[in-house]
Amino acid sequence: MRFSENWQDYELLDCSDGEKLERWGDIILIRPDPQAIWKTPKKHPLWYKADARYIRSSTGGGHWEVYKKIPDAWKISYGDLTFNIKTMGFKHTGLFPEQAVNWDMLKETIEKANRPVRVLNLFAYTGGATVAALSAGAEVVHVDASKGMVGWAKENALSSGVADRNIRWIVDDCIKFAKREIRRGRSYDIIIMDPPSYGRGPGGEVWKLENEIYDFVELCTQLLSDDALMMLINSYTTGLSPAVMKYILQSVTSDRKGTTTCDEIGIQVSGTEKILPCGGSAIWTTI
Repeated sequence: MRFSENWQDYELLDCSDGEKLERWGDIILIRPDPQAIWKTPKKHPLWYKADARYIRSSTGGGHWEVYKKIPDAWKISYGDLTFNIKTMGFKHTGLFPEQAVNWDMLKETIEKANRPVRVLNLFAYTGGATVAALSAGAEVVHVDASKGMVGWAKENALSSGVADRNIRWIVDDCIKFAKREIRRGRSYDIIIMDPPSYGRGPGGEVWKLENEIYDFVELCTQLLSDDALMMLINSYTTGLSPAVMKYILQSVTSDRKGTTTCDEIGIQVSGTEKILPCGGSAIWTTI
């Protein structure tokens, strides 16, 4: 399992009985986590001094229970990257800290190429990978169906000091955008995708991962440049294991030279050797 050891502003303090105790800068949050099914004692004192806790509803959804006044938004940093954090509906904060290990890999790949690199970030959310790629000097196209998420990604780019870099912000359905880029003859050296389990595009288009993922990944290989560097698939969908994503990538890149790997990504529990699994990745790379 891969995980980042470089976080300073984020910390997984403990996890047990379906919840995780986290430090986001100076803010302590308790959030649900479906992987933390063990029921070890919650001995960490901050379990009882948290600033806010997300409480799931038995009928679906949930709400934040706020114990202390917290800002509407605050910033945390990872190396030279700075992100704007907010307590959102359905337990989220606008950032998946476990993805830092992929940001590091992305930056290293871009820097090692020692040439101009074009990156396409699909289902790009609030732009963690986007700002990492911009920071490393790449040209980036950021695509997400949510106007609000693209706006948030722009805030992260501004906070990280990379908003003036070579970036195109696109609000669109990712499948439609990819098809148009193919017709335009565009190509990319790195393609990143983090497809949702289920969603709707801005025109009401329905996305159901298990029905779409193979055809979509195959479609995107048509956008890889002749000297492409990497293709990365992230997933948090229980039924889509890293091994399945690896098989898909191997199948659709079989006519290209390169190596395909897969693994889980996670976050280490502070002060222990335990790692909380947080999804998986499959990576095809020529470096």
